[in-house]
Amino acid sequence: MREIVLDTETTGFDPEAGDRIVEIGAVELFNHVATGRTYHQYINPERAMPQEAFEVHGLGDDFLADKPKFAQIGRDFLQFVGDARLVIHNAAFDMKFLNAELKWLGLPLIPFDRAIDTLAIARQKFPGSPASLDALCRRFGIDNSARTLHGALLDSEILAEVYLELIGGRQPDFALSVETRRADGPTDAEWRPRPRPRKLAPRITDEERAAHEAFVAKLGSAALWQRG
Repeated sequence: MREIVLDTETTGFDPEAGDRIVEIGAVELFNHVATGRTYHQYINPERAMPQEAFEVHGLGDDFLADKPKFAQIGRDFLQFVGDARLVIHNAAFDMKFLNAELKWLGLPLIPFDRAIDTLAIARQKFPGSPASLDALCRRFGIDNSARTLHGALLDSEILAEVYLELIGGRQPDFALSVETRRADGPTDAEWRPRPRPRKLAPRITDEERAAHEAFVAKLGSAALWQRG
């Protein structure tokens, strides 16, 4: 099962009001284990950065000026995502922006039912408790000390750890469900023990064998013990 843990940074709250995506970060999971594959892209929003948004993520006009526009990276992003489920904290926000950007380019939209909302999972699992990413890190003992500002890739890496805790962690399968293939043999799922090509040599000595036969001979009925 392939999943993409994803986060975005934007210029504001509403794409219909002219706000745009300025950063996408994503981490690939396979059977709930990080594969090491990531996607990270800064994006020129083609508009000025509001001060309120700059204070959240620190991405300013000068920094983003030479970055590609969404039109230049949209297809690559969709190719990375493929048909995987998207794990997002407050999925409605990010999905709204992603599909707005894709719609403006005439690219395929991502169905909302492919999103797994970790905010909704946390609120259901811990009703009445804070469910922000920072609060969940504190709950699960996840180190987020590097998170001085919001950053899409760092946040998606942290969210991947939070998500695994929310669903029970890696302990249930210890990644054993990931099928691996040896270079010179079958997959783990196909492997079966085979008979030895030759029997092991007996480890009993002649003295031990003679003592055993003498003991059996003293029994009232030794027929059962002498069956070979």
